[in-house]
Formats: sequence, structure tokens, C-alpha cells
Amino acid sequence: MIKIFSDFDHGNINCLDASNPSDIRLEIEQDGKAKFFQWFYYCVEGAVSRQLVMQLGNVSDASYPDGWKDYRAVASYDQESWFRVETAYDGKALTIKHTPDQDRVYYAYFAAYPVARCKALVEKTQRSPLIKHEHLGQTLDGQNIDYFQVGEPGEGKHSFWVNARQHPGEDMASWWMEGFLERITDVDDESAKTLREKAVIHIIPCMNLDGVKRGHLRTNASGTDLNRAWRNATMELSPEVFLVRQKMQETGVDFFLDVHGDEAIPNNFLDSAKGIPSWDDRHEMLFDRFSSLLLEASKDFQTEVGYPAAAPGAANLDIANSYVAETWGCLSMTLEMPFKDADVNPDPVYGWSPERCRRFARENLAVMAQMVDLVR
Repeated sequence: MIKIFSDFDHGNINCLDASNPSDIRLEIEQDGKAKFFQWFYYCVEGAVSRQLVMQLGNVSDASYPDGWKDYRAVASYDQESWFRVETAYDGKALTIKHTPDQDRVYYAYFAAYPVARCKALVEKTQRSPLIKHEHLGQTLDGQNIDYFQVGEPGEGKHSFWVNARQHPGEDMASWWMEGFLERITDVDDESAKTLREKAVIHIIPCMNLDGVKRGHLRTNASGTDLNRAWRNATMELSPEVFLVRQKMQETGVDFFLDVHGDEAIPNNFLDSAKGIPSWDDRHEMLFDRFSSLLLEASKDFQTEVGYPAAAPGAANLDIANSYVAETWGCLSMTLEMPFKDADVNPDPVYGWSPERCRRFARENLAVMAQMVDLVR
């Protein structure tokens, strides 16, 4: 008997019918208090050596239906190694075909990074003598909001901020954060040493723990999209943003990188804060310089495809990137990674993967070290 379930940390699926392995019917659940949905993550038991044909029937109504074009789902037996499986989208349903060679197999929209792994990363990282760790407060579900500080404040030192996972279904941001934390706490790494000596690095490893736990795509426990809450954050609806923003007021911000994933665009790219009222030639120069250095550092990065720039003065200041840039007059960027494989430097087996996210983070850190003297 085949069993399909998702009643675990970060899980999301509604199983309508699993009586026939060749015609399994599934649906993705919406975020609890919002209509967003696209993230799925579920387990299948009892199907070893049986071909599964799993149809997710409501995906044409998902938040980003363009994301299904040329997309392949991921599977894992141990939730550590994830590989791509045959997937097709016909404009109505997403069909996943796979014959598992073990009794238990997991399928997901991207390699899953649940709350348990987020907490394990915090516990591992805070053992570093270079890390100062504190809780900024709690989420609506009572989870601690973790904050790391690397580097000692001092005269002339810059304030670098790096946040990840405002949108809980964008798991690549947490895999990226693993790579970033590994390198920034490496006592022998020259780029990390340069950055620590010249800047204080402030890190929020996961902004939206409640959304992650609940299996949401974009929102927290109140149904709020955190990356549309920065101008008017409240403790009642968006405490995660309210408390991080409060900490930023204490430290100041000279550099900000907000790490995300994009459903539709099959590449890594940066989005600037162009369109904020104060945008000027200096903002442009800093963004172009960071982009060109990252292009040199990473074979996985490109600058040809991304979001269209906002018109002058038309930037949405509810978005973290634009809010921070306008408030502190600093280099502020959103980093986007794909759910699909990247068109630049593709990998037919794993696609865009956890290991590539970690490597990309290390490359980003090297560029930060190169930019540290330029940001002010």
C-alpha cells in the first residue's frame, strides 16, 4: 500500500488519491492565511521499484505558473542528496514520473531546508569563536529570530547586512547561507579575514521560520509577505521585519544583500534598488562594480537576464532592497537564484543544487571583501 503524506516540518501536499501508482492525484495547499502557493514537499512510502506517476492538478493556478515551464522536481532518499526527476507541465497539471529504488522517498519543489535544519545550522555556527549570537525576539508562532554578528565594531568599520529566506519556499537561500557562514567563520580564509577586519557582518540566517514550518511559499503565520512589509512593519503582523529593522537602526547599514529564489527565471541574477527617490550615479557605480566582480568570480552568475528596473522614483519601498537603500543610502541588492536549472553552466543531473548554492555564496563573500573599501 502506497502512503503519501506531508504532515512534517516544511511539508506541503494534499493527497486526493494514491490507490493507483500510475495515476496518483495531488494538490498543493495554499499558504494558511494567503492565496499564495507553489511550494510542495512530501513523502512517499511503500513504492519501491514501482513506477509512480504523480499529477499535481492545481498548479496552473499557482502563484507563478510560468515557473513550471522547463521545470523538473527534485527527489531524495535521505534529504541530503537531491536529484532531478522526470517532470512535465501541460498547462494544466504538473506530472512527476519516478521509480524509487528505496521504500521511502521525498519529492519537493527544491531541495528542502526545514526548520530543524535551520536550527542545526544555528547551533553549529554559534560554536565558532568568531560569532556573537542573540535572539532579536520571537515570531508569531513563538520561534526565536536568530541573529549573528561577525567582526568587532571599531572606528572606520563598515556595517554589512546579509538576510535570507524572507520567503519560506525559497529554500536555495538557506543552502546559500550554509556556504556563506562556513566561509565567514573560516579563520584561515583570506577573503573572510579581510571582510572581518574591515566590517562588522550582521546575519539573519532565516527570516521566516513560521512560514518554513507551515510549508508556505511566501508568507509568515499572519499571511504577510515579509518582503512587502518593510515600510510599515508591525509586531502584530510582521515581527520578523520589525525586529530586524530595529536592529539595523542600531547598527546602521553600509551594505545589504537579501537572498532569494525566483520561480520563473532560470538563472542567478542581482536586482538593484534603482527607482528609489535618492538613486544617483554613486548607487549605479557600486551596483555595476559588484555585478562585474561577481561575474568574474562565478561561472554561475550572469547579468543579461533579470527584473526590469523601476522607473525613476517608482521603486516599491515596501521591499527590503529598496527600503534599505533609501533609508541608509547604501549599496542594497536582492540576490535571486533559480528553482530550475540555470541556463548558465547547467547541470543535467542535479540542476541548480544545494552544493552550487553553497559555492555561489562563497563567491559572493569574496566579492564583498573586494568591495568593502568602496561602500562608503
